[in-house]
Amino acid sequence: MTNIHQYWVYFMTNQHNSVLYIGVTNDLFRRANEHKTHQTKGFTDKYNCEKLVYFEEFNQIEEAIAREKQLKNWKREWKNALVDKANAEWRDLFLDFLGERVILRLRSATKPAMTHTAKRGLRVKPAMTVHTLKS
Repeated sequence: MTNIHQYWVYFMTNQHNSVLYIGVTNDLFRRANEHKTHQTKGFTDKYNCEKLVYFEEFNQIEEAIAREKQLKNWKREWKNALVDKANAEWRDLFLDFLGERVILRLRSATKPAMTHTAKRGLRVKPAMTVHTLKS
């Protein structure tokens, strides 16, 4: 059995969208929550970057790190255009992850065949339907 790894490059910003933080992680929900709750001291804590506004998924950590480095070298204007294209309202995408986790937790009692990662809101078996709560 092949393990499927997931990695994300993501953008966090403040409520005014005036600051962008770019990071890479293997658990986007956990990492975004750490930024939102100021568990990690540093840039995002100092500049109140609590909104997850953009992310890309990768299967290889090397690809994710290369993309993170590439994006960090981009002009702010290019980064803004990337977010605008995927998330024109710059809304907090963390709420989508939160919605998936709530639905999956509620369904886990009736669907014991779910994988461990499905309980984390990341991967479900093909037969299962996931409904995302949207604001």
